[in-house]
Amino acid sequence: MLGVVFIFIVIVAISSVKIISQSTVGIVERLGKFHRKADTGINFIIPFLENMKTVIDLREQVIDFPPQPVITKDNIAIQIDTVVYFKVTDPINFIYEIANPISAIENLAATTLRNIIGELDLNGTLTSRDIVNTKLRTILDEATDQWGIKVNRVELKNIMPPRDIQDAMEKVMRADRQKQAAILEAEGLRQSTILEAEGRKQSAILNAEADKEANIRRSEGDKEAQILRATGEAEAILRVQEATAAGNKMVLEAIKEAAPTAEVINLKGIEALSKMAESESSKIIIPSEAVSLLGSITGIKEMLSGKK
Repeated sequence: MLGVVFIFIVIVAISSVKIISQSTVGIVERLGKFHRKADTGINFIIPFLENMKTVIDLREQVIDFPPQPVITKDNIAIQIDTVVYFKVTDPINFIYEIANPISAIENLAATTLRNIIGELDLNGTLTSRDIVNTKLRTILDEATDQWGIKVNRVELKNIMPPRDIQDAMEKVMRADRQKQAAILEAEGLRQSTILEAEGRKQSAILNAEADKEANIRRSEGDKEAQILRATGEAEAILRVQEATAAGNKMVLEAIKEAAPTAEVINLKGIEALSKMAESESSKIIIPSEAVSLLGSITGIKEMLSGKK
């Protein structure tokens, strides 16, 4: 009998010890009424008077709701499934203010989603996910605050239009892609044509500039050659004139020293003319005195021939 009593006491003692894990909290009731919260660590309860009603996870939790049927503003029925991220902030309200909080969140999310999507057409629904997420989170957070729940995020996981709408959308998207491809191809061809024309233009400009530069250099070369040629000719003429003047000066000095007669001077002039005539490039101007002298010489020659 004592053994049974001892075993009973041990069982009761063990059952009175409750260990609460980290990030969780226990709800302790006494005689069916909330008494206190059991925090992390070892907690003791009074057997038969108190009991641990439940242990609540205080970490962020994720609920993935099944697809909900909603109708858009343009009367298109679509399926949307949502994901809700929430956290219990008040364990007491979470247990005693709502009977089934998860089901309540699901129903509230479905109702709120229908109201929001009913104000948008299909295109707006597909392109306004962030707006819908923000509105849905705000409404759910305000509604669940009295239940001790904090809604951190709401995400529209999938938006599924009817099959015929999906086919039409795929056709439109395919046509848009083909249109964009054609536009890109045409733009590429246009750019290629422009670049090719620009290349030809630059080539023509470079060729024209090269021809212009060649003509300028050719003209400058001709000009330099003509200048050099004219300079050479002028220098040659100058030297000839200087040599002629020097020769004339020497002749005059020799004549002055010799004091020749007029006949000797004329004979010397004839000899000089004869030497000048030997040059093909010489142009001779014969003075009148030389012509008279030549006539006298011819007459003397004839007289001498008659005497013989």
